[in-house]
Amino acid sequence: MKTTKNKKQNVSLKSCVLWIILILVSTTGEIRAQQEPTYTQYMFNTQTINPAYAGTWNAFGVMLLAREQWVGVDGAPSTQTLSFQNLLKNQKTGYGVNIINDKFGKEKRLSVYGDYSHLVQMTTKLNLRLGLKAGFSAYSNNLGNYQVINDDDPFFQGEVDYKFMPNFGIGLFLYQDNFYAGLSVPKIVKNEFENNYNNYSSQAELRHFYLTGGYIFNLSENFIFKPTALGKFVQGAPAQVDLSGNFLIKNRVWLGVMYRSGDAFGFLGQWIINNKLRLGYSVDFSTNKIRSYQNGTHEVMISYEISKIKEEVINRYF
Repeated sequence: MKTTKNKKQNVSLKSCVLWIILILVSTTGEIRAQQEPTYTQYMFNTQTINPAYAGTWNAFGVMLLAREQWVGVDGAPSTQTLSFQNLLKNQKTGYGVNIINDKFGKEKRLSVYGDYSHLVQMTTKLNLRLGLKAGFSAYSNNLGNYQVINDDDPFFQGEVDYKFMPNFGIGLFLYQDNFYAGLSVPKIVKNEFENNYNNYSSQAELRHFYLTGGYIFNLSENFIFKPTALGKFVQGAPAQVDLSGNFLIKNRVWLGVMYRSGDAFGFLGQWIINNKLRLGYSVDFSTNKIRSYQNGTHEVMISYEISKIKEEVINRYF
């Protein structure tokens, strides 16, 4: 019996060490905590972080994105996102919905948010959209289901009892045919949750600031280059920057590379099947201490859009 117990403790210790590495994913010794989902194809998924993006497609559009992070690690983050957007007949009011199912270990979070945007015409070519996001997150985390070394550890008993967290956010999106820039705070309220066993509280939703941008370079009739950037800022964690360079070939295929500071590098592509349907895929590889324990992060994206004008050719770059 003593030998069996020691083996169980060794397995638990190895699991504990792996989870510590997952949390301390930093080469500088700073603590980086992932609270909001991270997307490699963020340049095609802007609406989840910026409500002002709703309506920019000038079409009714639906997008589905599935992300499996750190494949091969048990309990690694898994995210599914469903978004749609539309534009009212006045061509100024955009609206949409985002549904995000996010899971990390035993922690589950389902978020449902509505988006509203209003167009302000700056010049004949330059547009500014002002956006508002509102909705809620349903959170659950049964701490009693975790495998721990000490079964009587009071911090792993009970269940987080704050399950419904309403919130709202704002955003700006400035754009014209060849560039875009955005600033957003998708969740302004700092929600907390509590454990119903020992009544400790912890911050459940922090205030994240996002800064995005991209530019279109027409290199030739059949060759376009689009560099993009995403900056994420949150109190208590180092700023993180995503950079990517994407090439559009004959208005049919996007191919690109990306780098996320202190975290990963990767590759992405998108196939524009026709004026309505697009398929995207990306893979990135960690550059931090977790790289030896997993087989990369994979994303699959599909979007479908219907133009307001039947004869109009949909040719958007972001």
